[in-house]
Amino acid sequence: MNTEMIQIASGEVTVHIDENLSRYSDLLYTTAITIYVLAMFMFLVSLATARSRKVVDAGVSVKKLVGVGASGGSATVDDRAPGRVEQAPVRTFGDRLGDMAYPVVIVGALAHIASIVLRGVATDRAPWGNMYEFISLTCVACVVAGIVVLRKPDYRPLLSFVLLPVVLFMFIGGKWLYTQAAPVVPALKSYWLAIHVSIISISSGVLLVSGVASLLYLAKMRWGGSDSASTRNVLRRIVDHIPSAQALDRVAYKAVVFGFPLFGLGVICGAIWAESAWGRYWGWDPKETVSFIAWVIYAAYLHARATAGWRSRAAAWINVAAFATLVFNLFAINLVVSGLHSYAGL
Repeated sequence: MNTEMIQIASGEVTVHIDENLSRYSDLLYTTAITIYVLAMFMFLVSLATARSRKVVDAGVSVKKLVGVGASGGSATVDDRAPGRVEQAPVRTFGDRLGDMAYPVVIVGALAHIASIVLRGVATDRAPWGNMYEFISLTCVACVVAGIVVLRKPDYRPLLSFVLLPVVLFMFIGGKWLYTQAAPVVPALKSYWLAIHVSIISISSGVLLVSGVASLLYLAKMRWGGSDSASTRNVLRRIVDHIPSAQALDRVAYKAVVFGFPLFGLGVICGAIWAESAWGRYWGWDPKETVSFIAWVIYAAYLHARATAGWRSRAAAWINVAAFATLVFNLFAINLVVSGLHSYAGL
């Protein structure tokens, strides 16, 4: 196979960049976005057109004991009494579409993972050395976390709301933050790159799922069962067909329970790397500072969930605040503030 290679001198080491693999990586990145968009709309159509189980009037067979003869024996007879039974659910086109959307998301995640792997092979390094690659890794971590956390059939349509920010972030990354495959800058040439950034990306992906679940929880509390004209159509139909507020709250909590200590571990690994690279563990760099703030807010959320009177909406709003802080730290801090992390592709 004819492989196009580019040699780039990096210090005393010549790095070979495989341009063909890099192009395949970019193609798979675009393919993953397309598949995610398709799956997202399939799930949304499923939510908007799903049919709830209906309860209809019917006769219910009621067994009675009737005395027979003097012997005191008895016979069992059936008597029909008015009652309500649950009609067998009729599977609509939207229901079938929702069933098909879940494997579509998995295919998209596999294409996305392949894109990251090819990027790493093409550059012969960990494929998260700039903002474009970092966003890609965080987004695929979010999708995989959603696939695992929302694997129950009743929860799967919630993946549409997970895919919405993922598609947005991937579009921003591919459109404005894209960086050609190249060696990392000297400051990132450390084994800590593979450890620190991967842990932060994976934990952030899990925490993004939690934030989406809390937003849906608040929407369910606000509009679930509402009869107002403004929410009577598609919005109410979608909100009515997502899981209960309690189920959404549990999803958000469990995701934070997993992602919070992992995120803290990533911050600690970053501090250790900072000491070896810059001679100090902590220097209040903008990204360090906002990461710490996000970690504190998540700690406050966990504390609120364990405190009487704070377990419902108040805790959800704290989680949403942590979610917003995390998104700002992941994708916006490098755009608005200069710091020691600014070399990551910007």
